[in-house]
Amino acid sequence: MKFGGTSVGKPERMRQVSELITKDADPKIVVLSALSGTTNSLVEIGNSIAAGEREQAKKQIEKLEAHYQEFIKELVKEEKYYTKAKAILTEHFEFLTIILRISFSEALSKDILAQGELLSTKLFSTYLEEKKIDHVLLPALEFMSIDAYDEPQVSSIKTKLNQLLKKHKGQTLFITQGYICRNAKGEVDNLKRGGSDYTASLVAAAINAAVCEIWTDIDGMHNNDPRMVKKTVAIEQLSFEEAAELAYFGAKILHPASIWPAQHYKVPVKLLNTMEPDARGTLITEEAGSVGVKAVAAKDGILAINIKSSRMLLAYGFLRKIFEVFEKYRTSIDMITTSEVAVSVTIENTPQLKEIIKELEPFGTIEVEYDHTIVAIVGNEIAETKEVLSKLFASLTPVPVRMVSYGGSKHNVSVLVPSSFKTQTLQLLNKGLFGLE
Repeated sequence: MKFGGTSVGKPERMRQVSELITKDADPKIVVLSALSGTTNSLVEIGNSIAAGEREQAKKQIEKLEAHYQEFIKELVKEEKYYTKAKAILTEHFEFLTIILRISFSEALSKDILAQGELLSTKLFSTYLEEKKIDHVLLPALEFMSIDAYDEPQVSSIKTKLNQLLKKHKGQTLFITQGYICRNAKGEVDNLKRGGSDYTASLVAAAINAAVCEIWTDIDGMHNNDPRMVKKTVAIEQLSFEEAAELAYFGAKILHPASIWPAQHYKVPVKLLNTMEPDARGTLITEEAGSVGVKAVAAKDGILAINIKSSRMLLAYGFLRKIFEVFEKYRTSIDMITTSEVAVSVTIENTPQLKEIIKELEPFGTIEVEYDHTIVAIVGNEIAETKEVLSKLFASLTPVPVRMVSYGGSKHNVSVLVPSSFKTQTLQLLNKGLFGLE
C-alpha cells in the first residue's frame, strides 16, 4: 500500500491512513511519500544553498520546521510520544542546519531531498506506537538500490528486502519510505520521477505481493483530465499496456516507470482514493477487461523537428543516422512520420536542442515547431475499431492537427496539436468519444 503526499499531508489524514492499513489482518508493507509540499520546500532549500544564499536557505528551513512543529502537536497527544516526535524533528532539522556550513554538491542535494520521506515515516511510526499498533519501520536505504544508469536493481532489492523481512518473522505490518534509495556508489539517492509509486511497484514485485495499492486523492484513473473538462469518469479496469500508455502520455496519477515492475512480476495494481476509500478506483492487470476507448491523456512541452531532404531521404541508413543523433543525447522520440522528402519527429523540450539541431543539419533543412501537445487516445484494440477512428477524426474537425501516430500500437492513437488547442481538443474528444459534455 502506497500513500502519496496529500494522503499523509495533514495529521487527520495520517490517522485515516492508520485506519486503512489496519482494516484487516493481511500482512502488508506500507510505502509513504513525504508530507505534501515538503519535497518542493527541500528543493528550494537546496537551490538556495547551491546559489550561495545561505540566509535565504536558513529562513526556508525555519519555515519548514515550524510547519512540522505544528503538525506533531496535532498528530500525537501523549507526552512520551510528543517528546519522541520532537526529537525526530530536532535530528532532521539539525542536519539541514549543519549543511548550511558545508559546500554544496550533487550528493548533498540528494541527502536534503531524502529528509521528507524519512520524516513522514518516522512520525507515522511514532503515531502508530502511541495507538499501540504493532509494526516495524523498514529503512528503504537498506534494500532499495539503483545501478550506475539509475535503474533499480530488482534482484538485489528482492534479496535484501526478503532478508530484512525474515528478521521480523511473525510481524504483519511494515512501514517504509518511498522515493529514496542508494546509488551504485552507496550514496543516498532517489528514484527520480514517480518515485514513491516506483518504490511500491518494486516492493510488490520483490515480495510477489497479492496486490499493489496506490492511494492518492483521486478515485482511480479518469477517462480525461478533470482540470480541463467538466465531466470525467473513473476507469474500472485497464491492462498494464493501456495504463503505461496513459501514464507516458500525461495521466498525472501514475508515472510510466512505476508500472513495469508490477507488470513484469504480474502483480495487479489498484489506484484508490484515501479520501473516498469505498470508491471502486481502477484495477490494472494483464487483462484489458473490455474493448474500446478507455481514456485520453495529454503530454505538454513537445516540439516537432522536421528534416527535409529530397537528396538523402531514400538513401540506405538515413533514418538510422537520424536516430543515432537522438540516441547520443539520450532523447526519446514520441512520434515519427515520414514522406518522400521529409521526416518529422517529436521530442520533449530539451536543454540539448541546439546540439541536436547542429548534428541534424548535414542531413537537410531543419525546422523546429515549438509549443505543441501530444493527445493520446488509449484503449484496447482501438486501432482495429473503425467506429473509434471515425468518431475521433470527426471530433477533431476544428483542430489544426499537426501529426497523427496510428498503427504502432493497438492500444493508442496519438495526435499532435498546438498547445493552445489542448483544452479544446480534450473537450471535443470527451464529447465525441465518451458522450460527456
